[in-house]
Amino acid sequence: MLTNEEKKEILDLLHQEVVPAIGCTEPMAVALCVAKAVEELRNKLGKEPGFLPEKISLHLSANILKNAMGVGIPGTGGMIGLPIAIALGAVGGKSCLELEVLRDCTEKELEIAKHYITENRIDIKLEEKDPDKLYIHVCAEAEGKSSEATIKGTHTNFVEQVSSDSSAAEAEDAKEDNILKLYKVYEFATTMPLDEIRFILEAKRLNEAAAQEGLRENYGHQLGKTMCSPLGRGIMGESIFAKVLSVTSCACDARMAGAKIPVMSNSGSGNQGICATMPVVVFARENHNTEEELIRALTLSHLTAIYIKQSLGSLSALCGCVVASTGSSVGITYLMGGNYDQICYSVKNMIANLTGMICDGAKPSCALKLTTGVSTAVMSAMLAIQNNHVTSAEGIIDDDVDRSIRNLTSIGSRGMDETDRFVLDIMTHKQ
Repeated sequence: MLTNEEKKEILDLLHQEVVPAIGCTEPMAVALCVAKAVEELRNKLGKEPGFLPEKISLHLSANILKNAMGVGIPGTGGMIGLPIAIALGAVGGKSCLELEVLRDCTEKELEIAKHYITENRIDIKLEEKDPDKLYIHVCAEAEGKSSEATIKGTHTNFVEQVSSDSSAAEAEDAKEDNILKLYKVYEFATTMPLDEIRFILEAKRLNEAAAQEGLRENYGHQLGKTMCSPLGRGIMGESIFAKVLSVTSCACDARMAGAKIPVMSNSGSGNQGICATMPVVVFARENHNTEEELIRALTLSHLTAIYIKQSLGSLSALCGCVVASTGSSVGITYLMGGNYDQICYSVKNMIANLTGMICDGAKPSCALKLTTGVSTAVMSAMLAIQNNHVTSAEGIIDDDVDRSIRNLTSIGSRGMDETDRFVLDIMTHKQ
C-alpha cells in the first residue's frame, strides 16, 4: 500500500506535470527564457516594460531546434518558428505565466516583434557542449550591460549555469529517483479520495475546448475535420473508435497550427496532454461511464504518461504520442472494466507496437502521429480486456511490465540518439 508520504509525492507530481500551456511547448519555453532574461535586463537598467535589448543571443539544444522549426506560434496569424517566438517573448512575454508566456500579447506588440526580427538583432546557435536534450540559454544585451537566463531539463526549469558533467550526472540521478512504478500509479488512481484528484477534470475542459476550436476553423492539415466530414464518416463510420480519433485530432490540429487557446499539457507537452486526455474523455462519454470512473481513468492515463516520461526524458528521438497514447490505452482499459493485470497487458501491447516511432519535430502533421498512437491505444485496450497480450517471447517485452517500460525508454533515450542527429541533419539541410 502507498504511504501517506508517497501519496503526497505523487499528487504533487501530478500537479507539477499537468499544467496549462498555450502553443507548442518548445518555442514557448524559448519565449519564456527570453522573457526572463529581458525582464532582468530591464531591472538592471531601470527601464520600463517595452524597452528592448539591442541583441538577443541564444544557444539551444538540437531537440529544441527540431521541435520549434515548423510549428505555429499562437497569436501571430499563422507565423511559424523561433524568430517570432523570441521576438514576442522579448516584446510582450511575461515569465510569471510560464508556458502561457505569450497569453497577453497584443496586436501592437506583434507588429513591434515583426519589426524587431527585420533588424537582425536575434542570433540563434546550436548548443554543442551541454548534453541535455532540453537546453535553452539566452543572453540579452543593451547599453553595455547583459542579462542571462537558462532553462534545462524541463520546460520551465530555470537553472544557474553548471558544468555539462554535473548536468549529465544530475539527469541520471533524477531517473534513479523515479518514485513511480505502474502498480503505484494504479493504486493511486483507483484509491485516492475523489476530491483530491478532481482537478484532473480541468484537462477535460481545456482539451475539449481545443478540440471544438479545431472543428470550428481550418487548422493545419484538418485531419480531425476530415474524419468528421461526409467522406470521413463514409469511410470510418460513427463508431466510438472514429469519434476518439477525430476529437483527438481536432485538438492537435488547432494547437499545432498556433491557435491561441490553452491546452492541458503533460510532462511539458501539449500534444501529450491532449493524447492522454481526449481518448479517455470520448470513450467514457460513449461508454456511459460515471464521473468517478472518468476522473480515475484520466488520473491513471496522465500518471502513466508521467511515469514513462520520467525515464525517457523531457525530449527524445521517440515521438511523445507513444508515451501519451500508452497512458490513454491504460485509461480506456480501466473504463472497460479492466483490472491491474489487464492494464499491464495494454502497456505491453502498446510497447510492442509503437516503439521506434521517430520525433521529427513539432508541426501540423503531429495530428497524424497522435491518431496513429490513439488508434493503437484502443486496439491494445480491446486485446487487453480479453487477456490477450504480447509476451516476453516476443521482441522487447518482458514479463515485468516496469522492465518493459524501461526497455522502451532506453531505446528512446539512448538507442535512438543517432537517429535523432540524423533527423535534425535532414531537417536543417533541405534544399
